[in-house]
Amino acid sequence: MEPTKIIEHTGGVIGASWLLIALPLLGAAVLLLGGRRTDKFGHLLGVATAVASFVVGVLAFAQLMGFDPAERRRAVPLYDFIPGLTKMGLLIDPLSISFVLLITGVGSLIHIYSIGYMAHDPNRRRFFAYLNLFVAAMLLLVLADNYVGLYVGWEGVGLASYLLIGFWQHKPAAATAAKKAFIVNRVGDFGLAIGIFTIFTAFNTVSYAGVMASGEHPSQGTLTAIGLLLLLGACGKSAQLPLQSWLLDAMEGPTPVSALIHAATMVTAGVYLVTRSGAMFFPEGSTAAIAVTIVGVATLLAGAIIGTAKDDIKKALAGSTMSQIGYMMLAAGIGPAGYAFAIAHLITHGFFKADMFLGAGSVMHAMNDEVNMRKYGGLRKVMPITFATFLVGYLAIIGFPLLSGYFTKDGIIESAMEYSATLGWLAVLGAGITGFYMSRLVFMTFFGQKRWEADAHPHESPAVMTLPLIILSVGSIFLGAFLILGNRFMTFLAPAVGLPEHLPSFHPFSVAGLATLALVAAGVALAWFKYGAAEVPVTAPRGSFLTTFARRDLYGDALNEALFMRPGQWLTRLAVFFDNRGIDGLVNGLAAGIGGTSGRLRRVQTGFVRSYALSIFVGAAILVGAWFVVGNL
Repeated sequence: MEPTKIIEHTGGVIGASWLLIALPLLGAAVLLLGGRRTDKFGHLLGVATAVASFVVGVLAFAQLMGFDPAERRRAVPLYDFIPGLTKMGLLIDPLSISFVLLITGVGSLIHIYSIGYMAHDPNRRRFFAYLNLFVAAMLLLVLADNYVGLYVGWEGVGLASYLLIGFWQHKPAAATAAKKAFIVNRVGDFGLAIGIFTIFTAFNTVSYAGVMASGEHPSQGTLTAIGLLLLLGACGKSAQLPLQSWLLDAMEGPTPVSALIHAATMVTAGVYLVTRSGAMFFPEGSTAAIAVTIVGVATLLAGAIIGTAKDDIKKALAGSTMSQIGYMMLAAGIGPAGYAFAIAHLITHGFFKADMFLGAGSVMHAMNDEVNMRKYGGLRKVMPITFATFLVGYLAIIGFPLLSGYFTKDGIIESAMEYSATLGWLAVLGAGITGFYMSRLVFMTFFGQKRWEADAHPHESPAVMTLPLIILSVGSIFLGAFLILGNRFMTFLAPAVGLPEHLPSFHPFSVAGLATLALVAAGVALAWFKYGAAEVPVTAPRGSFLTTFARRDLYGDALNEALFMRPGQWLTRLAVFFDNRGIDGLVNGLAAGIGGTSGRLRRVQTGFVRSYALSIFVGAAILVGAWFVVGNL
């Protein structure tokens, strides 16, 4: 089944869906332009606009569900963005509304949590302004009905992430991390921009509806080029190999930022782009689709390996995010059989990963901002709510039976196994490693003997922080089964992304499913043996080469420095040398020559009559001599 036709719509809540973007954008504008005058109520306004946007999203979803499934793709025209090229409008369909509910729902919970987490920060009002700006940009990205609008939101997300990651700019590490995220993402953004230019050249339009209805038939080479360029953009935003290096450094931002970027918003943008473009540019089995699956499986393994060696609780979770997004990219590259699993896992991941990131923030809040898990231990006894909710997220991500991740991630593994046995077994291996490093994190943090400093007094976080954790944990339990069983979500997404020829069914006792459970159980057991039952040293042991390999993020930064940074520095120095000695040398030398010549000529002008008479006499003698010589030739 192919995606259905897009219908223009101007009535009801869907017709006013521009409010989804306008509300948080208005909140950001008021808080930034109002300045210190809004300090007292800035956090409340930030939360109110996010929650209001969520309410509009729920109402738009309800109206969309009232239509026949074949009519659930509604375009809302707004204005001419670039006259003669593209109009700006919004597309409300099952794919975009799924992202809207995730972004505004989980985003609102993160806003509420931030009230408590940022309570003592003097710039809390500005923080909420940036959160609102981020949500508005992300909503534009997923709601725009054309690639130009998507690109505007894409760049807005990049700007907001830079502001949020570097929010504590007094810390050199935070300022550096923000700049790194911005620069690395520019590489992917360049690919996306060139891809959009190529789409316009090939189809003479950049709107989704126009591309679908276009009578143009570009060559397979052109479609492959478009797919690979869009994939490059997706790798930047979703931190996939080889543009993943910014993700772990981004942990320097406040913890709610980590939850927002790594759970519900920024890192999901690449998955959205690939899925939105899949039916048009990534036909099943194409070169671009194969590239997506390879990038996905390589990243899910790389992120899992990195997570095994991190003692920083947030960086361990960041490696996990990198790995889980890899699963989504793998599913998106499979085609129609994988789209629903990719987006379903994206949604459930938004819940259980936000749950764990905010839980990590709760732990840090209680431990004087300490992030080293080797200085935790035994926190389950003093932080029971944080522990219980974090445990739910942990069980969901490792694929514990009947929790959300069990249905969505195992669905991806089964789809991958049918697509390619090699990719499927690599995904199973990634699940086993996930069981190890996530169990390591839980055991080091909440179990064993307490290892915290004498001045630490861990305690449970206030209700404004624990309530969002409880809500997220509930979603982490039930959401996967609700979406996957009976192919409910696949059927819901069909108008936007199409349906495979044969609807898959979930097989809990398949070979892949049993192998996954066995490897996960082995990973959990190994983690308990090393970090649960055994005493954890406060100082990390040196470890083997493989441990160092993982601690240094698989030498990703070293590779970037060797291939790009240092050659770039040498090219810069060469350019400076050529500029100084070449261009400037030529200009300065010419100026000096003219200046010296004029100085010498100036000496001839003495002001004495006898000197001028002598000059006339010598000149006349030379002319006479020359006339005599020429006359005798």
